[in-house]
Amino acid sequence: MKSRFLRAAVEPFTIEPGLEADEVLARMERISFQGRNLATARRIWEKMLGDDCTIFLGLAGALSAGGLRMIVAYLIANRYVDCLVSTGANLYHDLHEARGRRHYIGSPREDDAALQAEHIDRVYDTYAKEDEFVDNDEWIAAFAMTLERRPYTSREFLYRLGEYLWNETQQEGILTAAYRAGVPIFCPAIADSSIGMGISQARHRDATAGQIDIIGDIIESANLVIRRPRTASIVLGGGTPKNFINQASVQAEFYDDRVGGHRYALQIVTDVPHFGGASGSSLEEAQSWGKLATDAEQVTVHADATVALPLLVTALATGARETLAGRTLLRFDLAGPVMAVDGRPFPEARFEART
Repeated sequence: MKSRFLRAAVEPFTIEPGLEADEVLARMERISFQGRNLATARRIWEKMLGDDCTIFLGLAGALSAGGLRMIVAYLIANRYVDCLVSTGANLYHDLHEARGRRHYIGSPREDDAALQAEHIDRVYDTYAKEDEFVDNDEWIAAFAMTLERRPYTSREFLYRLGEYLWNETQQEGILTAAYRAGVPIFCPAIADSSIGMGISQARHRDATAGQIDIIGDIIESANLVIRRPRTASIVLGGGTPKNFINQASVQAEFYDDRVGGHRYALQIVTDVPHFGGASGSSLEEAQSWGKLATDAEQVTVHADATVALPLLVTALATGARETLAGRTLLRFDLAGPVMAVDGRPFPEARFEART
């Protein structure tokens, strides 16, 4: 009798010129290791798109500086995701390029003292001009000074920043795509970035400027889950965004026991779980906290996002068009201090009551 462990054979990948990215990933489901996991990620993401769920995307690491910002903008503009949670750095480097500046191909083996002498900053094998960053910080400070003197969630602040950036530059990017598509961006660690530094420079000019209400972000993100308890999580790089997406589910369940954790989850991470850090923590571990449903469809891809994401999203753009076209999209109102979904505002500064 054949063992139940030996039901499906590995199928060696054979080269066939002209294959589309979705066909490549379909074949990769029958190979092993992270290739199979990446193919599984495509299948799970497409299931998210076909289900009536709210899809959160977490963005960490130097992905904008590393050349992936327009992929994220594409995902937002075409509503492969419904809500972005990002580090401040990714949004800052996106703003940098939307303002006409560039990142440059470099080397990790350069003389960093020589780079510093020319005011060139290095992100592994990528360079940028520090003087342009200084100008960005001043630009952000000037923008913050235009705002009414009151607290802003990072969500409202970034919506207004995206609007300001679009009106000035007319350039595609993450911030401008989110503004134009009406997709919320949360940045729970906004102070840990040059966006935060720019805001602090506005505060230096006027002690009443640059008030960011991070706790308001917790309430709004949890209210989104309470309102729409069927959710999915996509995480690139781990970091603070990963936990913020997960804690939205946990906080929501405190007020509404119907939540039960994300129904789908995929993460593309380079960290590993056995050192105890959140970035590398397994999705199974997240189930112990109630962050994921115990029957959630989930996969972890241990890979560099600069390798995995271009192939994954290109495959989705080809193979998931019909599924994407059938999505019922959430309509967000993001212009004010209270976010609304499908025409219904959340309660101000409170968690939504179960109805």
